Amino acid sequence: MNQSLSGTSSASRGRIAAISASWHSAIVHRARDAFLAELAREGHAADGVDLLDVPGAFEIPLLARRLAQTGRYDAIAAFGLVVDGGIYRHDFVAHAVIDGLMRVQLDTGTPVISAVLTPHHFHEHAEHQRYFGEHFVVKGTEAAQAVLRTVALHRLPLLGDAR
Repeated sequence: MNQSLSGTSSASRGRIAAISASWHSAIVHRARDAFLAELAREGHAADGVDLLDVPGAFEIPLLARRLAQTGRYDAIAAFGLVVDGGIYRHDFVAHAVIDGLMRVQLDTGTPVISAVLTPHHFHEHAEHQRYFGEHFVVKGTEAAQAVLRTVALHRLPLLGDAR
C-alpha cells in the first residue's frame, strides 16, 4: 500500500504545541515565527497552536512530556539554541535535550519535532546573530513541514490508533 504524504491539509486540523527556550530568544523565536507562518500557509489555524516558553533548552523535554501525556496534541515542536560557553556544558545539555525529546515521543506516541540546534561556533556579534537568525527561519519552516507530514503519516489507516 503506497500512501502519499504530499498533501498536508488533513494533518492541519489537530492541536500542536510549540515550546521555545527563552535563552537567545531573538534567534529562537525566529524559528517559532517561521514555524507558525508555514503552518498558516498550509491552512492550519493559529488558534490550533499553543505557544509555551521555558527558561532554557534543558527544560523543554519535561514540558513536552507533560503536554504529550495530556493527549491533547497531535504533535509537539521544540525550538532552542544551545551554545558553547567554553566549558563543554553545551555537549551535555544538547545530548540530554535530544535524548529527552526522543524519549517523550517513544513513551507517549506523540510526535516531537526538534529545532533545538547546537552550532559549533556561536558568538554574540552581529554577523552570527544575522546568520543564525536566518538559519532558524529555515529550520522553523522545515519543522512545520515535518510536523504536518509526520501527523499525516501517523493518521494513515494502516497504523490504526496506536495510542
